[in-house]
Amino acid sequence: MRKLFVATGNRDKLREIRAILGDSVEVVSLHDVPPYPEPAETGETLLENALIKAREGYARTGLPSLADDTGLEVEALGGAPGVFSARYAGENASYQDNVRKLLEELGSRPLIERSATFRCVMALVDGEREVWWEGAAEGVILSEPKGTSGFGYDPVFYSYELKKSFAQATAEEKNSVSHRGRALQSLVSEVQQLLSNIK
Repeated sequence: MRKLFVATGNRDKLREIRAILGDSVEVVSLHDVPPYPEPAETGETLLENALIKAREGYARTGLPSLADDTGLEVEALGGAPGVFSARYAGENASYQDNVRKLLEELGSRPLIERSATFRCVMALVDGEREVWWEGAAEGVILSEPKGTSGFGYDPVFYSYELKKSFAQATAEEKNSVSHRGRALQSLVSEVQQLLSNIK
């Protein structure tokens, strides 16, 4: 089985990635390799940050390396939190901290003013090329959390397609329409083709 290094230690992300890529690829993560300092995400865009992490992963492991950067863009907040989504409430903020700050920033705005887009960029670096894919999911930010599944902003992100929050959806439902799911589906066949050509 071919190996793919996924440059993240986030177990929630890893679970989603493994579910979508299936059994034809062995996913190796930061939990499976000698520890190394994660690079600073200094990029101004999701793509720049994804490439920073994928390049470092390839340099450290020698394996084809996949990394993502994900952002929640809320129209009423001028696209915030965007690239700062994971650390919206501070560098060591919890999921709950970030959700709380988002709801505070939106205040009592009605749903019509709470439109949001979840965006994910997946970058793959293999020493010969750098390629990337983007996925997006449209919805609105609820005034309070709904559901207990998922992670991050899932409890307050209401998906137009699912007609429920991501946290109210099953993993299969969420993966079928989510930003990360769509980005991964775009690269599944290419990842498998790439790995099949590696000796």
